[in-house]
Amino acid sequence: MRYQVKFRRRREGKTDYAQRRGLVFQDKNKYNARKYRLVARISNKFVTCQVIYSTLKGDHVLESAYSNELPGFGVKVGLSNYAACYATGLLVARRLLTKLKLADAYVGQAEPDGEYFEVEEADEGARPFVAYLDVGLARTTTGARVFGCLKGAVDGGLSIPHGENRFPGFDPEEKALDAETHKSYIFAGHVQEYMEYLEEEDKSMYVKCFSQYIKHGIKADDVEDMWSNCHEAIRANPARKAVAAKKYNYTVPGRKERLSRQQRQAKVAQKIASFERKLAQDEEDEE
Repeated sequence: MRYQVKFRRRREGKTDYAQRRGLVFQDKNKYNARKYRLVARISNKFVTCQVIYSTLKGDHVLESAYSNELPGFGVKVGLSNYAACYATGLLVARRLLTKLKLADAYVGQAEPDGEYFEVEEADEGARPFVAYLDVGLARTTTGARVFGCLKGAVDGGLSIPHGENRFPGFDPEEKALDAETHKSYIFAGHVQEYMEYLEEEDKSMYVKCFSQYIKHGIKADDVEDMWSNCHEAIRANPARKAVAAKKYNYTVPGRKERLSRQQRQAKVAQKIASFERKLAQDEEDEE
């Protein structure tokens, strides 16, 4: 036990505490000031983006967005690729700024072009919302999808310190970003190219890999327009879609329903009255 790693989540391989320490560390003169971080997590099927701040009692989620919400904005397939990461980052940014009433002051990059973009402080009014990227245990290689979440949030109007050297299309030798390549990833151009390739070369593999696209009638030429319309819909109204509340059956078969306090009192009074009547009847019979 004395050689065991101290923190449980570190033992389970869930948290990089060295990274977390740097993301939540504050100067002493900023005590109790919130330090926000954009948490990007990607599973096999979905993308999660949350804006979180830490307190002594634990973490608090200020706002969140999930790629399984994208069907409400016109995207029903490809909910874990780079384009989905970008759209989810854009969604959490617009949703957060709308909540803080900063959406009009900080519009961000309305038409994404793949270029490096940084939010500039307005001359009057509130300063931009600052957060720091939290990638968790993800590999921060060039072109990683977590940087799609970052790019979407920045284009959405959040101020997140970053460079361009990890975006898709960055050339390490020339130390320059190919904006066209990056823009292609934002609109799922790489998916479109692969669809066209498989459709021509291997029809069976195309049917297997893109069965959901075929099911929803989405062809290779429709992919870019689908994501473009998604970005417009997010900017038009990033609010969560109303969902009908689920009804749960809490009754257990064979178990009586729990009585209220008034019902229990009435039941006791009824038993006392019944006992008194029976007692009076017995006395009359004896006489």
